[in-house]
Amino acid sequence: MTRKLFGTDGIRGTANVEPMTAETALKVGMAAARHFTRGDHRHRAVIGKDTRLSGYMIEPALTAGFVSMGMDVILVGPMPTPAIAMLTRSLRADLGVMISASHNPYQDNGIKLFGPDAYKLSDTVEAEIEGYADGDMSGHLAAARDLGRARRLDDAQGRYTEFVKQTFPKGLTLEGLKIVVDCANGAAYKVAPEVLWELGADVVPIGVDPDGFNINEGCGSTFPETMRSQVVAHGADLGIALDGDADRVVLADERGALVDGDQIMGLVAQHWNRNARLRGAGVVATVMSNLGLERYLGAHGLCLERTSVGDRYVVEAMREKDFNVGGEQSGHIVLGDYSTTGDGLIAALQVLAAVVEAGRPASQVCRVFEPLPQLLRNVSVNGGAPLEAKAVKKAIAAGERKLGDGGRLLIRASGTESLVRVMAEGEDEGLIRAVVEEIAGVIERAGG
Repeated sequence: MTRKLFGTDGIRGTANVEPMTAETALKVGMAAARHFTRGDHRHRAVIGKDTRLSGYMIEPALTAGFVSMGMDVILVGPMPTPAIAMLTRSLRADLGVMISASHNPYQDNGIKLFGPDAYKLSDTVEAEIEGYADGDMSGHLAAARDLGRARRLDDAQGRYTEFVKQTFPKGLTLEGLKIVVDCANGAAYKVAPEVLWELGADVVPIGVDPDGFNINEGCGSTFPETMRSQVVAHGADLGIALDGDADRVVLADERGALVDGDQIMGLVAQHWNRNARLRGAGVVATVMSNLGLERYLGAHGLCLERTSVGDRYVVEAMREKDFNVGGEQSGHIVLGDYSTTGDGLIAALQVLAAVVEAGRPASQVCRVFEPLPQLLRNVSVNGGAPLEAKAVKKAIAAGERKLGDGGRLLIRASGTESLVRVMAEGEDEGLIRAVVEEIAGVIERAGG
């Protein structure tokens, strides 16, 4: 069936506009409860959210949906997405829900679902839930005496804080390090500074004053300039920038130089391989990761397994091939020893562990390879199938010939917007720019 609700990462849209309305959230809660209600035990769902104003609308609607189907609800308030995955498994819940639009602005919101194994749902399960939500569920409502109950879990923050701290190597401490942490006025605004402080760091917290409207606004991993400038201003040893739901992270060294997801994956893979912790003899990343990462790993006898864009595809490949390090250039880092989804705070702690063990500045530890020049251009299209046009196919073939074996070309239609993404990388920056501009121009003419 054609999916109308679920996209590449759950359900997402503008708040109070379909599909992000209270009515649809109610139906999704009912449908998800119907799918995950199996057996005679008392079923339960865990619901968390970020700091968007619209969370006050979506949370009670989902709660009503679950309760109406006889499922109990545990509310944990603002918490990172990976915390919801962890709590789902820890509390033996049948379902976990995160209300967040991740790095999007405040007017958007979304619903991410986790199964009882704490992993995001498969396409098949999402399609089944959509089918239920689109149908009549009146025959599946709980009897009056069997309605679910809702309660708040007061120690959710403490549970996640202790869990994250346990991922930092025993015997190490962050004492003597000054760390800037930008929480994007989002879900980690309490837990991230607390974890770092309890591990011994001198913490400079920014983006920790959410008001319902300022999530990701001029801060966080999608606007790291704020964090980078604060690292330099405070003479900090490292900077950490999370996104609105803290499943994504980028870093900055003591000079303010950016450390993206590719560098983080390379560093963690090298560090874990040296300590005989790395599984799969490599890393799982998407087609967007820099060719420099692939070459770096190859030089150390490690491989790079590439997937489609989206952390769910990275996780699927990690599980299938038994890798424990994966992620995206944008900063979704999945460390399978600890989490089932991207966890920005845990990833940052692994980098900090490598810096502490090395006893050297972050600038000497965190940049493990020199990235090849890479250029991405987003081309607006008005529907249709411009990538099927003969002129576009011809331009792409010509671009591949020009780049040769020393470069890489990636053309893909966006899964969420009316865009075609044109990306090229290689040794010659001028050639890359020329190839991208030529292909983008042809696509514009074909899709205009």
